[in-house]
Amino acid sequence: MFKYNTLKLTSLLFGLMLSLTVVNSVASAKEKITVLLDWFINPDHAPLIIAKERGFFDKAGLDVELIAPSDPSMPPKLVAAGKADLAVSYQPQLHIQVDQGLPLTRIATLVSTPLNSLVVLKDGPISSIKDLKGKKIGFSVGGFEDALLSAMLSKHGLQLSDVTLINVNFSLSPSIVSGKVDAVIGAFRNFELNQMDIINKPGLAFYPEENGVPAYDELIIVAHKDKTQDKRLRQFVNAIENAMQYLVNHPKESWLTFIKTDKKLNDELNKRAWRDTMTRFALRPAALDKYRYQRFAKFLKKQGLIKNIRPVSEYSTELP
Repeated sequence: MFKYNTLKLTSLLFGLMLSLTVVNSVASAKEKITVLLDWFINPDHAPLIIAKERGFFDKAGLDVELIAPSDPSMPPKLVAAGKADLAVSYQPQLHIQVDQGLPLTRIATLVSTPLNSLVVLKDGPISSIKDLKGKKIGFSVGGFEDALLSAMLSKHGLQLSDVTLINVNFSLSPSIVSGKVDAVIGAFRNFELNQMDIINKPGLAFYPEENGVPAYDELIIVAHKDKTQDKRLRQFVNAIENAMQYLVNHPKESWLTFIKTDKKLNDELNKRAWRDTMTRFALRPAALDKYRYQRFAKFLKKQGLIKNIRPVSEYSTELP
């Protein structure tokens, strides 16, 4: 009896050790990949969070680390320097940074429409862009936002010299609500508009793509230009596409998964931003519209933000 139990125990221990070996082997087979976000985690990152939390990255053989930056301007620069594998960035920023010599390329799209907008108080004296003449407009980041505003004003017969620009840092909605400025450029329609509505100070948004600015991808994934043959990138993009499909097919479950990662995400602003962002995600993240990118490059050159219009293949890659 003792001999039988000993043999049985030995067999069980051997089986357990074998199982642990297999598990460890599978775990070690996963390839590490770091992704620097553009900002703190929010509904814009839903496909990344779902891919991680619902196991799509695991199934792709990837161990993905999502890192929120202390300085939002740094992620693409760190990828260009080889300090990270991927970064969440913006199409306008990509054009400008590549023009400056950074070895970056877009490999996927997260949000395929502009989120940026020019916002005024809905119940205020401004009902059209032409009403902004002589008014104060707040901005967060110079350069692209200036160009965006310039094009929008131009469509309505105004110039930048017709308004006063005030740097409000990233305090967009508070600046307009407090009356510090009459309008803000750079307000995301899925966030700032909801922030204002929640405090009963609703905003009125003027959209760039309806006022002289070519449509563009808001959020993209960028990699180092010399590393596009890395097979992990295709595995990553495939996992993102699977996550996108899951978001569409299971919206309620996706929201519950998202807020489970951090209880602070479960608030009114994120609920509204989640709702307003869902329809803007790229269902085919790897898909590339070369004409669209070329058209936007021409716009940036006309606005003086880039010196050269490069072939799209130099800064956007269709992965093998």
